[in-house]
Amino acid sequence: MIDSHETPPVHEPVALGALSRVFLKVSLCGFGGGLALAHRTVVDERQWLTAQEFSDIVSLCQFLPGPNIIGIAVCTGTSLRGASGAIAAAAGFLLIPWGFGLAAGLLLLIHAQHPLLRNILGGLSATAAGLLIATGIRLLLPHRRRPAALGFAVLALGLVTFGKLPLLIVLFVLVPISIAVAALQTAWVR
Repeated sequence: MIDSHETPPVHEPVALGALSRVFLKVSLCGFGGGLALAHRTVVDERQWLTAQEFSDIVSLCQFLPGPNIIGIAVCTGTSLRGASGAIAAAAGFLLIPWGFGLAAGLLLLIHAQHPLLRNILGGLSATAAGLLIATGIRLLLPHRRRPAALGFAVLALGLVTFGKLPLLIVLFVLVPISIAVAALQTAWVR
């Protein structure tokens, strides 16, 4: 769904190689999951999707099992080029980084108790939290004129953070309610 203030980009179909390269870059350079880099690349630089379209994809992927960024790669590829786009984006994201991740995981297992490594990981976790907060704010921006959407975002944040409820329960409760509210709002606009 596209916000009335935002027009979709119009251009040539995205090449499969470009999709694969973009998500390879996201996986290699997008530390902490790559969501911020995917948004910047797909929305701001390449203009393949609008901010609202990207936000809708992220919302869908939040509800699906598995790592969100892989779902984002698959959904972005699908929306741009269908099944072949999904395969290209997923392959670009997974193939090389999988090897690096496996090697890093093995090294971490071997040296997990080393004090320097523990300090490095502690610093990385603080940085990752900052990136996640910044990305969350960017994902909220397309919804800034939609009070109900902002209300659901605040409610979800409160239930998970302060209410200590499991994310899955919050999703199963809030998603149907938010869909119903969005449908009612759409019906009222018509």
